[in-house]
Amino acid sequence: MSQILLENKMQLGQLLLARGVVTQEQIDHALAEQQDKGHRKLLGELFVEMGYCTENQIAAALAEAYGVPYAQVSPKLCDPKAVELLPREFLEAHIVLPLFKVHDVLTVAVNEPTNVFLLDEIARISGCRVRVVCSTTKDIRATLQSYLPAANVFVIDDIIDDEGLEEFTLIESITQDISNLEEVAGQSPVVKLVNYLLYNAVRENASDIHIECDEKRLRVRYRVDGKLYEKMRPPHQMHAAVVSRIKIMAELDIAQRRLPQDGGIHVLVEGRPIDLRVSVMPGNFGEKVVIRVIDPQKILYNLESLGFTYDNLQRFREVIQVPNGIVLVTGPTGSGKNTTLYAALSELNNEEVNICTVEDPVECNISGINQFQVNTGVGFEFSTALRSLLRQDPDIIMVGEIRDQATANIAVQAALTGHLVLSTLHTNDAPGAVTRLLDLGVAPYLVSASLKGVLAQRLVRKICPNCKTEYDPPASLKKAVQAQGGQTCKFYRGLGCKKCRNTGYAGRIAIHELLVPDDEIMEMINERISAKKLRAVALAKGMSPLHFDGIEKVKAGIVSIEEVLRIAALDAPTTVES
Repeated sequence: MSQILLENKMQLGQLLLARGVVTQEQIDHALAEQQDKGHRKLLGELFVEMGYCTENQIAAALAEAYGVPYAQVSPKLCDPKAVELLPREFLEAHIVLPLFKVHDVLTVAVNEPTNVFLLDEIARISGCRVRVVCSTTKDIRATLQSYLPAANVFVIDDIIDDEGLEEFTLIESITQDISNLEEVAGQSPVVKLVNYLLYNAVRENASDIHIECDEKRLRVRYRVDGKLYEKMRPPHQMHAAVVSRIKIMAELDIAQRRLPQDGGIHVLVEGRPIDLRVSVMPGNFGEKVVIRVIDPQKILYNLESLGFTYDNLQRFREVIQVPNGIVLVTGPTGSGKNTTLYAALSELNNEEVNICTVEDPVECNISGINQFQVNTGVGFEFSTALRSLLRQDPDIIMVGEIRDQATANIAVQAALTGHLVLSTLHTNDAPGAVTRLLDLGVAPYLVSASLKGVLAQRLVRKICPNCKTEYDPPASLKKAVQAQGGQTCKFYRGLGCKKCRNTGYAGRIAIHELLVPDDEIMEMINERISAKKLRAVALAKGMSPLHFDGIEKVKAGIVSIEEVLRIAALDAPTTVES
């Protein structure tokens, strides 16, 4: 919710102070944080991040300042007939929740009650006079999801208990030789087990769910913070029924067990939408299922939240502000490349530019951006989509991944004809992106003319704040930090606790290296100089490698030195090149 108009009334901090929500010390701390670290975040966002108050408390204070009522909306406050007065797309795009209609007055909840243009549009579409109440974005979206019809949406809050799973024994007698899998997959124990697996994956911040079996056992594993761990071992006899239940939810063919299948499921967990990408693969002892969990609310839409150092953040912002050229984000699968691109697009997003994306799949919808999903089954591939997209008058184009020569050439040509193109590549470091483009058949002079910047990144696990403790590492590890002027820094690690499943880690943060080609590097690209020599020159010119960024986070007490060396140790030898 915008707080700009408060400047003419009362500052947000003073409003919250007057209500007894925050203290003056907390206000001063947040303001200092905002100034010292160059935050573009609003003060209210920092209050919530620091745990000083909730979004609802801020919304109530802002409502008071704007002179409108505040409401903590929920499905109980809504009349379904009122929700139907406005198109679904309009409600979701503008974060509007119709509550009820009395005579010709429609009461709506919005997160921006001063947006008179939006209120006029609501009145025009509904044919009603509009009365406004103020609420939070989170509450409005959660309530909308409970009312708006959607295909293939499952509510999975009604689940079995964490501990017992007693009902699993009800189908112990089921064998793999099932005559009616669809009927069995709909039975209560199977439904509850699948709901349990999905619900807990979201609750434990898992990025993937693995359901796999061998000759004698069935196991379920979650990938959390980049590492797989075993969640449970249900009865082996449940395997076929569980897979069939997931296929039904993903609208796949339950009778097809010899070919891979891909699908999607949309679920509601505690009122918020979660997207699940399902991959089913036949194996020696039955089908393996992997489910990618995508929580739109967990995707970070601002660059400040992605772990950039101050210098890298400022330089990357300069790179993405260029009017034309190609900007690449590189790294292995699961390194957060798309999240970085989404954050960059969100920063560039305004009414003056036409931003279009081509993705496979579209992981998260962003208001104000035109997003298109590749469909290889009908021949709608990256190159085809990109070629058509150039006739859509785009200013900024995001290509989910450059996979082949055709896509690479079209992307480069688009960058040279007045468009800003953002995309990803799978390379180990930033200079490697140049070699990859050349290997794809792009002419060296086109690469040097179009490439504006390459950001390489990895995700490293953060130390669990609940069990974080100072310790004295081995001398060999200290040397890695001392090489960068960290002789006096303190070292931390997580001891392991219940909150982090005894791993010592909780959450992840990115480490980066940013290559911005200058005239010398562009000339080297034209001459097809090797990536190794290109990297040496970039380092000599001040490029900070991945492991340097990682050790900066060690000095800050965010990550452990062992974790940085595990992820970025291979980069260290390149620093000795000259």
